[in-house]
Amino acid sequence: MTDPHYDITGHGPVLLIVPGGAGHPMGLGPMTDALSAHFTVVTYDPLGLAHGRLGEPVTDQRVQDWSDGARRVLDATLPEGESAYVFGTSAGAIAALDLFARHAERLRHVVAHEPPCVGVLPDGARHQAAFREVCEVYRAKGLAAAGALMTAVLEEREAGELPEGQPLSREEELVSPMALSLAHVIGPFTSYVPEAGPSRARLTLAAGNDSRGQLLYRTAEFLAKDRQADFVEFPGGHLGILQDASGFAERLTRTLLGADVRS
Repeated sequence: MTDPHYDITGHGPVLLIVPGGAGHPMGLGPMTDALSAHFTVVTYDPLGLAHGRLGEPVTDQRVQDWSDGARRVLDATLPEGESAYVFGTSAGAIAALDLFARHAERLRHVVAHEPPCVGVLPDGARHQAAFREVCEVYRAKGLAAAGALMTAVLEEREAGELPEGQPLSREEELVSPMALSLAHVIGPFTSYVPEAGPSRARLTLAAGNDSRGQLLYRTAEFLAKDRQADFVEFPGGHLGILQDASGFAERLTRTLLGADVRS
C-alpha cells in the first residue's frame, strides 16, 4: 500500500478537503488559500494525479478505498487527541460520507457538497442508470457527448441530440482528469449508497443555490432529511468552488466555526 498523497497549508484546526472528479485538486488553490486563515487545510489527492501520477494506469475506483486513504491522511496529519473537520464535494463528498460512516472516531464535522449518491432517492435506480449511460456515451463518443448528457442528467431534462465525437485513446484518457472520472469514478461512485452508521460527529449536507431544482440539490436535501442532518446552501452551482472561491470558503468557514467568525 502506497502512502497517500496530500498537501498542507495554513494554521488552525485540521480541515481535510476531498476533491471531486477523479480527485485531482486542480482549481482549489483560491479556496484553500482563503480557508488557510482559519484552518490547517489538508488537501487529499486520492490518485496522486497532482503528485506525479497523471498519465499512469488507473483502475475502477472504490469509495471505500478513497475513505480509507482519507483516514490514513488524518492519521498522518491530525494531532493526537484532536478531531478533524472534513469537506468533500461531488465524488469527494461520497468519500466523505463513507468516512463519516466508517471512520468517525476522529471526526468533528463533515460537510458533503452535492454528493451524487442518487441511489438514496425514491427514484434512485433510474438516476443510477442515467449515470451509467453517461459512462457508456463517453466510451462510445468521447468527452463532449458525455459532458452534454451529464449536464442533462444533472438538470433532469432530455438531452436532445448529442455532439458526435470519437473515443479517447488510453494515452489521452490517462492525462485527462475529466476522462478518468468518466472512465473509472462516476460509475462505481453513483452506484454507492452511503451507510447510516451511528456517529458522534456532526453531518451537514450542502448544495449550491444555483443548483436548485436539479438532481444533486434534491439528493443532498433528501439525504439531510433522511439522516436528520443539517442542510446548507453554498454559492454557485455544482462547481461553486471554482465559480466563487472566496464566497464558498466563507460559507464553509461559517458552517464549521459558526456565524460569528471573522472572514
